[in-house]
Amino acid sequence: MTSPTYQQMIFVNLAVNDLDASKKFFTELGYSINPQFSDDNAASVVISDTIVAMLLTKAFYSTFTKKEIADATKTSGVLIALSAESRAKVDELVDKAIAAGGTPAGETQDHGFMYGRSFDDLDGHTWEVVWMDPATIQG
Repeated sequence: MTSPTYQQMIFVNLAVNDLDASKKFFTELGYSINPQFSDDNAASVVISDTIVAMLLTKAFYSTFTKKEIADATKTSGVLIALSAESRAKVDELVDKAIAAGGTPAGETQDHGFMYGRSFDDLDGHTWEVVWMDPATIQG
């Protein structure tokens, strides 16, 4: 009998100004909110089986750190990159983000074997969405 393979997960914790607006933004991108790990202080956004974005009110976020919370509209502390299964899926997700109130961030990157676009969410956190040609990755 074999045990299931362990898959390491990532939980990206993001301070947000308006939790309800941020929840709406991410559900408009097609992601779901896990109610088991969500309340008035936080929302658990399920991006994949192994990626979760935890949207935290600034008051709640501040209980996890002694550092000042950065204003992501003015300071970049992290770039969050997500893979996409195709160039079309890159465009689809970024276009949804912009339609939901996000803003374009940076120029489209098209290197033939790699294609990417990025957006800033409602709080200024930058999300990069990238497709890479599987043949290039394997070769």
